[in-house]
Amino acid sequence: MSSKELVAASTRPLLLAVLSQGESYGYAIINKVHDLSGGHLQWTDGMLYPVLHRLEKEGLIRSRWVKSEVGRRRRYYELTDDGRVAVTEERLRWKSVDLALRKAWRLAAC
Repeated sequence: MSSKELVAASTRPLLLAVLSQGESYGYAIINKVHDLSGGHLQWTDGMLYPVLHRLEKEGLIRSRWVKSEVGRRRRYYELTDDGRVAVTEERLRWKSVDLALRKAWRLAAC
């Protein structure tokens, strides 16, 4: 799996985890992921919005337009009840992956 593929695979659980903290909009989500990754994940609009739209189609998130203080409209995203269930499922899957990798790296002679 390339670095690009790893980023793609982690997009869904990261988005769900970020939105589990409360509703947010695209630019803020990109910045949050950047901060959470210590600057290692550099998401773009072009990769974020297709995933947000897919999650919305799946019923895991919903969106609404809000007029900002400067007059521009922002689209805010939040989890649905199904989205909250998906966060729990994703957390369990990724914890299993994390545990297996930690064990494998401890055994590896690096």
